[in-house]
Amino acid sequence: MNTNLPVNARKPHFWEALISLFALISGVTFSIVKYGLDPQVPMILGVIVACLIALRCGFKWKTIQNGMVKGISSAIPAVIILIVVGIMVGVWILAGVVPAIIYYGLEIISPTFFLPATLIICALTSVATGTSWGTTATVGVALIGIGGGLGFPLPLVAGAVLSGAYFGDKLSPLSDTTNIASAMVGIDVFKHVKHMSYTTSVTFGLTLLIEIVIGFTYDTGPGNLERIEHIQSVLAANFSLNPIIFSPILLIVIISYFKVPAIPGITIGALAGVVCAVLVQGADYQTLIQVSSSGFESITGDPDVDALLTRGGLDSMMFAISLIFTGMMFGGVMERTSQLLVVAEKILNYARSTGSLVATTAITCVAANIILCDQYMAIIMGARSFSTAYKEKGLAPENLSRAVEDSATVTANLVPWNAGGAYQAATLGVPTFLYLPFNFYCWLSPLVTILFAYMGWTMTKLPHDHDAESQRSKEHN
Repeated sequence: MNTNLPVNARKPHFWEALISLFALISGVTFSIVKYGLDPQVPMILGVIVACLIALRCGFKWKTIQNGMVKGISSAIPAVIILIVVGIMVGVWILAGVVPAIIYYGLEIISPTFFLPATLIICALTSVATGTSWGTTATVGVALIGIGGGLGFPLPLVAGAVLSGAYFGDKLSPLSDTTNIASAMVGIDVFKHVKHMSYTTSVTFGLTLLIEIVIGFTYDTGPGNLERIEHIQSVLAANFSLNPIIFSPILLIVIISYFKVPAIPGITIGALAGVVCAVLVQGADYQTLIQVSSSGFESITGDPDVDALLTRGGLDSMMFAISLIFTGMMFGGVMERTSQLLVVAEKILNYARSTGSLVATTAITCVAANIILCDQYMAIIMGARSFSTAYKEKGLAPENLSRAVEDSATVTANLVPWNAGGAYQAATLGVPTFLYLPFNFYCWLSPLVTILFAYMGWTMTKLPHDHDAESQRSKEHN
């Protein structure tokens, strides 16, 4: 966070920063809940209020504008991924990759065990690849189709997909968020993963239990089996389900193993889909360009199948991209003009015990996801803001990295205007507010890590020699 104030600018008061926050949150909430409107314009109004507060505090317009530009520029990698994923999803449907997974998935997955199977499949995929975004864009999209074919509400399926994807992302040493969280507090990534596994395994166990219970309450009568068979026959009649169309999935797994970065990795997957679309489905150049731009339009004649397969394309990501840009404008102004800093300092005053310190860390990271609209910024803010407080309480740095990841990483996709929430909603085709209640893992995770802190479970202390050295340093100062 920015702590250096320009000449003639003063530090904002806490109540001034709250006005900016209230303007954003109240405007977006009122527009969505009351009228069902898109949040971008209310968010711009929040940006205007934050700018006015900054001007009141003496910040020059150039400084404020630079904050907005920096905020937007930090989101560019996510926007590039959104563009490539949108193209890949459309191409994979045209190539028959997604229809084939749906077809064979309906064949082998029982409705009773579908939700826990979805959770586990996405968890394993995310651990292996180190990316929740890549998991939802590939396996997640296919599981959404299978779940729809089985008759499950799509928000329920999306919740299981995201729960598994973010569990695996957190525990994978290949994950960028996992490496950032450990690096920000100065510990080895494997020590971070080991310490995080205590809270993460409990949260995953609770989520798995919930998914099993929901699965057993699902109606698996003969009418549903007939519906599954009908969907399979429609898919088989409209796509050539040749085994070669599974090659893009295999390619994605291979390049993930070799730690190919997300953007070139997804691009390779999309190009592999293009090859399959041409060779297996007989797609021509015009169709490929149309699908890459506008998405795949299913016209099988079956409304359920058409609803499942009409998705993807560059255009489908424009809403999410505009949402990310407006959100990052607000976050950039708040960070550059120190409005976020005064809020963090105020919150830190309430962190007196170990439990309250971890709770404060988690709440701050969740708030940062709402305000800064980016999980990476939320991780950095949480690690920077509380590192000294953890040392003063004699807590090892892995406690901080765990608290940050258990809150910042997993809650980004629960905020509609956050880059994570916008991406997942656009990719899975389910609005954030609809899948949020069923994304059990992601909202249970901060609660479990807070519980562990208050109970004193697995809260590692600093070595005694470190405490003595810290005390001598204080006395010297």
